[in-house]
Amino acid sequence: MRGRFLTLEGIEGAGKSTQMEALVAEVEGAGHRVRTTREPGGTGLGERLRGLLLDPDLPPMIPEVELLLMFAARAQHIAEVIEPALDAGAWVISDRFTDASFAYQGGGRGLGDARVAALEAWVQGELRPDLVILLDIDPETGLQRAVQRGRRDRIEREAMDFFQRAREAYRRRAEADPERYLLVDATADPDTVAQRIRTGLAQRGLTGAMS
Repeated sequence: MRGRFLTLEGIEGAGKSTQMEALVAEVEGAGHRVRTTREPGGTGLGERLRGLLLDPDLPPMIPEVELLLMFAARAQHIAEVIEPALDAGAWVISDRFTDASFAYQGGGRGLGDARVAALEAWVQGELRPDLVILLDIDPETGLQRAVQRGRRDRIEREAMDFFQRAREAYRRRAEADPERYLLVDATADPDTVAQRIRTGLAQRGLTGAMS
């Protein structure tokens, strides 16, 4: 039986890394094998491209190049990691996927949805996450959290309005398809956020009890 594909999304400081651990524990507790991964990255090539995309010391990168590099990494990621794991029956949980491109390049960079959607169709075919868990947080709070992690990468150095546009793009996608998106207020404490995610999984029949 083919596995399920779950993604965690949200702007910087939303708590994806913390919730990834709780989500893995929940899915494994329901008896499923889990393959965790991330974007950009997930493969040897993808991690090299991640370094380019996030390096704050590189010369400026035009939005179109950023978008194409993201999808180059994504194409390798799908072929090398995601599809083989799903075909083997594992549940794949990824820290970001294509919704991030709609948010960051489509919204934040102002490229719009059409070009992102065209690349999505070309690179992914019919592959879409079974559930997108969107950790929603206002950019000011999120960036305050992110700064505490240390040196900021190229994306984290963007202006506040960039992240506001990215957040709005995320929310539009979640509001347009509430069955496939689980919108979670990420300003709460980590345990509360994790409980809300567990409840959302159970309501969609992906795991067991809601307790």
